[in-house]
Amino acid sequence: MTTARVRTILPIIGVTAMALLLTACSGGGTGAATAAHPSTGASTGTSTSASPTTGPTTAPSRSTPAAATPSTAAGAAAPAPSRGSGTAAAPAPASTTSGDTASTRCATSQLTGSVADGGGSSAGATRVAIILRNTGARSCTLQGWPGVSFVGGGNGTQIGNAATLDRSTPHQTLTLRPSGEVQAVVTVRDAGDWDSATCHPRVTDGFRVIPPGSRQSLFVPATGALFESCAAPAVHQLSTSALASF
Repeated sequence: MTTARVRTILPIIGVTAMALLLTACSGGGTGAATAAHPSTGASTGTSTSASPTTGPTTAPSRSTPAAATPSTAAGAAAPAPSRGSGTAAAPAPASTTSGDTASTRCATSQLTGSVADGGGSSAGATRVAIILRNTGARSCTLQGWPGVSFVGGGNGTQIGNAATLDRSTPHQTLTLRPSGEVQAVVTVRDAGDWDSATCHPRVTDGFRVIPPGSRQSLFVPATGALFESCAAPAVHQLSTSALASF
């Protein structure tokens, strides 16, 4: 009888022990879940700092100083220039060369002309000097041979051929300061060296002069001198030197 009761009680004890063990395991799992629940203060702080999406926005990393963040860095307001653009981006310096130090060719409009003695007369020829004067406010330059021809009729009509150029004369560049002058010596052969039928003589008013490098001319009156020109195209009565200082 006693043996039968023991056999009956042992299964009951075993079932009870198993129930208690399952209850204890169930209680341990509940505690761990409660400790990790985000409603507790400690687990909330741990969960927030460990989150990869909210960590950088809530507080800067301890290993990164606040001054190094893009919003507070000293140079973050403007993009840094590329290494190769620093020199090219600098503004070009203003020019320091003035118009007074760099002479340009004299314009016909800033010149006046006159006639002077060019060295007297020789057998069958007269030499006159045609003087060009700078009436401008700045220096200018002239170089070479002027174009020279007789004009008459009171209206600037050219008479005869233009002067041939004496290439044997020097023709360096000349600088004319304001009121400066240069001259070309023109040799005028006497119209009497040809007969009237060949020469077709005409009375002149003066000279048409074209400065070197220009297409415009100026009238230079032959004041105090009377020249007779050959209008025939076959006659070459004039020759001129290059412009020179005097």
